[in-house]
Amino acid sequence: MDQDKTVAGYAKAYERVLKVAGFSDIEKRASAYRKRLTEMYASDDFARHDVYPSTNTPYIYAIIAMCLELKKTGMSDAEIIEAINGGFERRRNFFKRLIKAIDHLPNAFEIARKWNISDHEKRVKDGSITYDYFNVSKDKVEYHISKCMYVEMFESYGIRSLCKIFCMTDETAYANLTRHVRFIRHSDLSDGDACHDEVIRK
Repeated sequence: MDQDKTVAGYAKAYERVLKVAGFSDIEKRASAYRKRLTEMYASDDFARHDVYPSTNTPYIYAIIAMCLELKKTGMSDAEIIEAINGGFERRRNFFKRLIKAIDHLPNAFEIARKWNISDHEKRVKDGSITYDYFNVSKDKVEYHISKCMYVEMFESYGIRSLCKIFCMTDETAYANLTRHVRFIRHSDLSDGDACHDEVIRK
């Protein structure tokens, strides 16, 4: 990782987040963010967490740093999540357009099924997620997760609940994949004991 380039890139993203949140002293706050993220990348925690090939730890830490900086301002969790999602709207919209295109395909469920199987294999291989079970049939994928390194990273900085930003990614994806797929989220680890999801063929 080119640390200076990475920090600079995420600082630009944080500036967009600050604009969404309505702050005016953007450069001052962006400077504080750059300092915090640089220190976090140099920490023992980052070295301990940056060992999972299927997990983009620099990106997760960049979001954690944003959460910590915004937390200082007195913003609520809901306000922080809204601001960060708004700051990454272009990235999210690209993702939504891709999912909507897949939604029109007759084999959309098969694609979602293969995604889940592939992701499960990678996560189990590198140990980034602990599955209590992962059940796959012709028309359904159901899994129960009791440990996730995304949540563990947020927890290590005392902001477990804000990992909801990442937990919401699946819900956002499946909200745009509705013709042939039904997604049920029973719970997630940001505010519960497990992540329990069902992906069902319509």
